Amino acid sequence: MKLLSRPPAWLAMSLAAAVLVSMLVFFYARTQRNDALNYVEHVAVLRHLKQLDAQWELDVLKSKIGLNAHYDPLAGSLVEMIALLNGIESDLGAEQHGQVAGVAEGVAALRRAIDEKAALVERFKSNNAVLRNSLAFLPTAEQDVRQSLGRLGVHESAAAERMSENVNKLLLASMLYSQSASDEHAADIQSGLRGLDAEKLLLRSETTDRLDIFGAHVRTVLREQRGVNELLGLISAVPTAARVEEIQNVLSAEQQRVADLSRQYLGYLLVFSALLLGLFLYAAARLIRSHAVINRVNKKLHSVNETLEQRVEERTQELRQVQSDLLTTARQAGMAEIATNVLHNVGNVLNSVNVSAGLVGASVRSSKILGLTRAVQMLNEHADDLASFMTLDAKGKMLPVYLTQLSQVLLAEQQSILGELTSMTKSVDHIKEIIATQQAYAGTASLMEPARIEELVEDALRMNAGALARHQVTVEKEFAPVPVLPLDKGRILQILVNLIGNAKQAMEAATDRTHRLTLSVGMVRGHTLRVAVADTGVGIPPENLVRVFAHGFTTKEDGHGFGLHSAAVAAREMGGALTAHSNGPGTGAVFVLELPAGAAPKNEETT
Repeated sequence: MKLLSRPPAWLAMSLAAAVLVSMLVFFYARTQRNDALNYVEHVAVLRHLKQLDAQWELDVLKSKIGLNAHYDPLAGSLVEMIALLNGIESDLGAEQHGQVAGVAEGVAALRRAIDEKAALVERFKSNNAVLRNSLAFLPTAEQDVRQSLGRLGVHESAAAERMSENVNKLLLASMLYSQSASDEHAADIQSGLRGLDAEKLLLRSETTDRLDIFGAHVRTVLREQRGVNELLGLISAVPTAARVEEIQNVLSAEQQRVADLSRQYLGYLLVFSALLLGLFLYAAARLIRSHAVINRVNKKLHSVNETLEQRVEERTQELRQVQSDLLTTARQAGMAEIATNVLHNVGNVLNSVNVSAGLVGASVRSSKILGLTRAVQMLNEHADDLASFMTLDAKGKMLPVYLTQLSQVLLAEQQSILGELTSMTKSVDHIKEIIATQQAYAGTASLMEPARIEELVEDALRMNAGALARHQVTVEKEFAPVPVLPLDKGRILQILVNLIGNAKQAMEAATDRTHRLTLSVGMVRGHTLRVAVADTGVGIPPENLVRVFAHGFTTKEDGHGFGLHSAAVAAREMGGALTAHSNGPGTGAVFVLELPAGAAPKNEETT
């Protein structure tokens, strides 16, 4: 009976052990569902987003007070924030927890806030550019008015003195208003403008014209400063930081829930581990094995915790490296424009080579050489009776005349093929010349070396020669004597190729006039190199003369808005400036590059 009673007890114990082991495994598996790593990464990304948002607003303020010479930092922060948002959304698609929908809703709200702020920043950039331009021109306009007042006669001196005092007050009030846009300063400006309008009726037209210019800039400052301040308030009011904190709160709540659940299952795990330990005291080997498994898991968790900070640092270094690579790519984009132009010109020449090769092939395929072969075969067949064949046979009588005509045809074919081969040789030489010109500048970025500006202009024309000839552009050169100067050949060539290509495109759209490209070279003020590229194209509206150099601005359907921007950046890096001039639509345009003779390139901020 004892033997019969033992198997059921052993079976029950085995079943109980199996159940306990199963529950132990279940609770152990539940404790492993910990998203701490993802949580830390998401929190790091959200903190980075808040830092970028703060930096974005700081860059807006810098642009407002004129510390930023351009608006590229504003675009950089936005691009990085959008990339981080896309990364969060991509991670959410691979995660499974109760708050995925809440986080996705928060990310969508944050994206709407960023889009709203981006739209406000774009409006700010436009208004602030106009404001900065008027503020920069006010002292010059005031000086012009003062000079004009100084030329008035004695009988107008009293009015000139009052007018000069009013202009000085208006200039001071405008500058104060730009620093502190109060109603008091605005009232002073309005009062000064009314006095200016009343006094200028007593002055001659030359002076009133300059007063009108001065007054227009003062009114622009009065109008745009208020708009810029309102936009700054709206930008600050966009709740991007609050949206980031909402997402972080949702993630923190989910992390806390997961942690609580893990602790609960850990408690269950400990209870069932104790039961299992009491049940299997006799199975020491299995207990040791289980203990070893637990130790390995604990060591793995400890190792993961120790390497977490290292992984975050590695991610940060990767982000910095990517940012550096993006900067390098942006600086090389200008030379990419040159390479693209070279490939385009080579492609045009290869088309000519292909046409010539086709003509040669057609001439060979349709050659009359087969007729000569048949004539020789006929002579060989009558080699024994050649005299009678040539004098008595009808075909033999016609053979000399046929050979004479055939020789003339073959000679014409030879001349045609030689002509096409000569054309192909010239085309290949042209390709060699284009490639040699590009290779001469392939590795000269930021390298100052003695050079002649005329040779750089000729090289730029050579790179655009095919396109200029195809669009029937007449090139005129006005080269004044310029000595050999230390120049950054790579950057200057990048600018010239870009300006010539831009002029060609502007003239391509103007079909009602002669296409003429004028390149001028000379020294101004004794120490400044000046290169001008003038075209007879469609011209530039006055409102676009400043915006034409902004990143992303273009008037062409297939344009990307980077060419003139990169050229302007390259000019600033060399310590010079690139400016545009036009009398309006339909009048053509002139782009002027001015560089200090012999100056070293400046270190620009990251663009």
